[in-house]
Amino acid sequence: MIYIDADGCPVVNITIDLAYHFQIPVTLVKNYAHDFFDDYATIITVDIGPDSVDHYIANVIKPNDILITQDYGLAGLALSKNAIAMNQNGLVYTAYNIDALLAQRHMNAKLRKQKIKHSNPKKRTLQNDHDFEDQLLKIITKKTMSTSI
Repeated sequence: MIYIDADGCPVVNITIDLAYHFQIPVTLVKNYAHDFFDDYATIITVDIGPDSVDHYIANVIKPNDILITQDYGLAGLALSKNAIAMNQNGLVYTAYNIDALLAQRHMNAKLRKQKIKHSNPKKRTLQNDHDFEDQLLKIITKKTMSTSI
């Protein structure tokens, strides 16, 4: 199963296309403020609360599921359940990098509170899409190979 933290996720279509090709079920989880329609994916709509999507996914994700999210906190929860988590640029979250990413998120929040500027994220490129697709394909291929043995 692939779960997508779909609020603001730029790789929904890429993920669904790959999942469809390999016949892997996909669930998009979004709040009421976002509209998605897809014939293949299951779409779950939750309240607009600050972490409603995260709470839903954290409660249903299982070991070896794949999660697509930009949220380090949600990624950490998925890792604690032995799921695979990655972001929209193809970065796979691991036990080795999640603590540093969470610490960075904490520092950025402190800077924002103090009204100290930090750099804005770079504009998304086609290369980001290719990197994501390549990494997701590697994960799916590895999972497919391990289950067919």
